Amino acid sequence: MSRDDLPPPDLARNMRIVGHSDQGGRPDGVQVMVHRGHAYVGHIFSGGFSVVDVRDPARPRPVAHVPAPPETWNVHLQAHDDLLLVINGKDVFADQAFADEKSYYRAAAGSALTAAANDFSGRTWTAGLAVYDISVPDRPRRIGFMEVSGGIHRIWWTGGRWAYVSALLDGFTDFIFMTVDMADPTRPCEVGRYWLPGMNAAAGETPSWPANRKYGLHHAIVDGDTAYAAWRDAGLVVLDIADRAAPRTLAHRNWSPPFGGGTHNCLPLPRRDLLVVLDEAVLDHQEDGLKLTWLFDIRDRTNPVGISTFPTPAERDYAALGGHFGPHNIHENRPGSFVSDTLIFATYQNAGVRAFDITDPFRPVETGALVPAAPRAMVDPRPGKARVIQSCDVFVDAAGLIYATDYNAGLSIIEFGG
Repeated sequence: MSRDDLPPPDLARNMRIVGHSDQGGRPDGVQVMVHRGHAYVGHIFSGGFSVVDVRDPARPRPVAHVPAPPETWNVHLQAHDDLLLVINGKDVFADQAFADEKSYYRAAAGSALTAAANDFSGRTWTAGLAVYDISVPDRPRRIGFMEVSGGIHRIWWTGGRWAYVSALLDGFTDFIFMTVDMADPTRPCEVGRYWLPGMNAAAGETPSWPANRKYGLHHAIVDGDTAYAAWRDAGLVVLDIADRAAPRTLAHRNWSPPFGGGTHNCLPLPRRDLLVVLDEAVLDHQEDGLKLTWLFDIRDRTNPVGISTFPTPAERDYAALGGHFGPHNIHENRPGSFVSDTLIFATYQNAGVRAFDITDPFRPVETGALVPAAPRAMVDPRPGKARVIQSCDVFVDAAGLIYATDYNAGLSIIEFGG
């Protein structure tokens, strides 16, 4: 796509679009990893994942698509060296039972994803962790797989021996924390697990939270021997993982209620003893309430203290616009990508991509915004969905280029400060 053909954004402040791709006719995307000049994009509706050559960011070129097994999605993935790790889980939104998102986000996954609660023996989708060789970037080749009874939602892996996944297992009410040994990438294997008390139904544990609260791990980000885990409606859980086989609780903070829950990312900024914590907006028209991005002081890992919130986009009435309005994802400072402890990039769904300066941690300031044009067509098959932008994930490469996915509108490549 030439620069003249780029879809003009609805809003651009200190950001500009330099490239765009429909990802080979599959414009829906969730997590994006940019590695060795190629973007790996997990799809939410089209199935599988795609590879886009972005070595010329003004002319991104789709070069591969790897389909998912039947009834399975590959929405999240991680790349490092010659390996790509891809989740396999139930294709939730292809199931009529989840056409209304409330049935997923306000239910325990262990029962919501199975006809027989806590029993995946009749599973019809592929569930686990797939490992691909990407030494040839545009030809992913599967070399390993670890089965997980109910599937995996998201991964944290930056190379080396240990990967960390949110896993849905027989007998548990929702996703829990699992350590995976990657010493042999052709045979990943579980090493340890952690869950909140009340989640192990098979062991007779009883939840202490209401049935409409989603107490399940979205994912954790690991710094050294500490994992900062986003536990959806249960908030923030800080784990000591020095013993990978036996993680233990350092702290648990939950601000829902009175706030709306949905904790999605917990990004440590270790040089400053700060933690960025983002709560995901999951329902249309802000029905789940105002969601915020928080900043915590973590000088004492056993006592995280909230000190500020990021400003909420307010140049128009986004809640009335349709679709989801509020935070979804942040750039997670992966090794080899753009790493900063003062500049934070986030997606705000129908409010696009935002940049925030947290030099003063008590007063985060928005320093850039780009709201891409509305999608030309809808990939999302669910009824009643508004044709609005739903910026989903954001990755910033080492040169500072921003890559943002959308549920319907393709991959946008954005320059900050232009």
